Amino acid sequence: MSEKTPVIKVRDLVVGFGTQTVLNHLDMDVRPSEILGVVGASGAGKSVLLRTIIGLIPRRHGTIDVLGKDLDKIDESERRAMERRWGVLFQQGALFSSLTVKQNIQFPMRENLEISQRLMDEMAYAKLEMVGLSPRDGDKYPSELSGGMTKRVALARALALDPEIVFLDEPTSGLDPISAGDFDELIRTLQQTLELTVFMVTHDLESLYTACDRIAVLADGKLAAEGPISAMLESDHPWVKTYFQGKRGSSLADRELTH
Repeated sequence: MSEKTPVIKVRDLVVGFGTQTVLNHLDMDVRPSEILGVVGASGAGKSVLLRTIIGLIPRRHGTIDVLGKDLDKIDESERRAMERRWGVLFQQGALFSSLTVKQNIQFPMRENLEISQRLMDEMAYAKLEMVGLSPRDGDKYPSELSGGMTKRVALARALALDPEIVFLDEPTSGLDPISAGDFDELIRTLQQTLELTVFMVTHDLESLYTACDRIAVLADGKLAAEGPISAMLESDHPWVKTYFQGKRGSSLADRELTH
């Protein structure tokens, strides 16, 4: 794939539930090695879009290409191979409560790799270190973790198979501002170090300013605006204007300008 080819290409996508259409002929590209922040009002379909791309929600119409392959035209084994090339962090972390942190991180390895327990342990510890946790944390259970640690463990699990794409669904929701800021920094560092492509659903203005290269705004089932933060600050779209140019957005913009 060339630098120009989108890593994810969504065309004419229609997704709905019953009589309600959530995504209405939506087009979107995700570029190689970028952090794309996907934002929109509550119920705009941000998480629905993410889940549709990874195949958890069926679509009524349209095509989705990931890493140069049309997901409708690949067989079961190609599909499994494709899923190993992406990692997902769900909103609440979605860790298995009966497994330790280490076992949670190893879960995708057990499903997809034929390697020794010793190598799996080494890989799990490496992933823990990558997200700023220690090997000692590997023996804890999810119930013993803080919100920030839960997100980090979920991120370590998303990175377990060294994916090229990482999908993050509201990664900073439920975190205090300091933990959220640290998590944004971690995502940015990992993206640069590992050259990841990151698809991040968020409502966190701070994340959009500090972590994202580009922003895609969903409204009325379509892409209402896209571009860097500067494009959001100049947009005439009513929702974009309210969100990015409201009181909090303006103070963040001023702060960025003075840095």
